[in-house]
Amino acid sequence: MTWNIAAGHGNLTLIADEIRADKPDVIALQEVDVKWSERSAFVDQADSLGKLLGMNVRFAPIYDVSGRQFGVAILSRFPITSSMNHEITRLSTQQQSPVPAKAPGFLETVLEINGTSLRVFSTHLDYRADPGVRVKQVSEMLEIVRQSNVPTILAGDLNATPDAAELQPLFTELHTVSTEMTYPAESPVKRIDYVLASKAVTLTDPRVSATSASDHRAVEMTATTCAK
Repeated sequence: MTWNIAAGHGNLTLIADEIRADKPDVIALQEVDVKWSERSAFVDQADSLGKLLGMNVRFAPIYDVSGRQFGVAILSRFPITSSMNHEITRLSTQQQSPVPAKAPGFLETVLEINGTSLRVFSTHLDYRADPGVRVKQVSEMLEIVRQSNVPTILAGDLNATPDAAELQPLFTELHTVSTEMTYPAESPVKRIDYVLASKAVTLTDPRVSATSASDHRAVEMTATTCAK
């Protein structure tokens, strides 16, 4: 599953309930608050969701302001053997007159599934109409993905539709399965949330879940690895 939870709109229990109902084994989350602000009651949402769902969790901040953090996370029913918070180019929403610069928030985890390793990334790309930052982000993500031949899943909110020119390099090296629209959740008109995989992973059974818990709908797929 990949889901931009929009900090749960302050209702983390509803987020957990909807995830629990779908029973995913691995979840990539975006817009996760960790003691960030009043909108989420200064709760550590990553840790709380891990405990509510009984899952292993890793969190990667995009922003860290005096211990207040906002970023992405991965939850897994399988052991997480390693994780890394990679930097890619971002245009900060926390600065006046920002300029594109490297910043963290591209989360990589390695899972152990019945003796097989699987890399899972959670990502959240720039939302602005100008695709310039996303062009750099896609290039930098692919550089990181290419560093290993371990079967790989990259999931997240790419903030661009499938026909966007800046996403085509991703689709050249990673494959996906078409889904229904994902944004905005109430009456979606755009597909901007994706699960992509390397050649060693087969994706089937795509589905998109209606929700009132976030402004995005969650995307789920069944992933099968052919690696030994």
